[in-house]
Amino acid sequence: MRLESLPLTADHDIPAAVLTELTALYASNREFHALSGDFPDPDRIRPEQVAAALADELANPDVEVLLARSEGRLVGLVITLAHHPDPADPDPWIGLLMVDATAHRKGYGKQVAALVEQRFRDAGRTAVRLAVLDANPAGLAFWTALGYEVIGHRTDLQAARPCAVLRRSLQE
Repeated sequence: MRLESLPLTADHDIPAAVLTELTALYASNREFHALSGDFPDPDRIRPEQVAAALADELANPDVEVLLARSEGRLVGLVITLAHHPDPADPDPWIGLLMVDATAHRKGYGKQVAALVEQRFRDAGRTAVRLAVLDANPAGLAFWTALGYEVIGHRTDLQAARPCAVLRRSLQE
């Protein structure tokens, strides 16, 4: 398993082959997208919608979009935020970790989370945070099984959806 930065063309577009892979990844997670409301029709996620969603993320210089590949196959995506907009929050964030639904329950999510945590450790960060939609008990179970602890509840900054905020120390 390896993480690589999302490649972009000279015009800052996602290469067509990568966008096709990403669209398939997003489309495979229909249940999550129905829950999150991030796409108007979770049964018909189109490449231009994925490109627009990622362009919105990449507009923030603190955001990194990473592709998780196993044996050359795209198995996941993770979006990280180096600095939260709240200056009182010292921790980096995992904004999204998504694994291809055809590869769920094979340990990829755990591997990707560990790789992201190591990247943050290597950068001198001491903890990481994330938010899980209150309506996503499977997501909450995944993160708490990895040692993340609920530290609060609030609405997310993008869509005002109720979330649990979780944190994990990266100090061993």
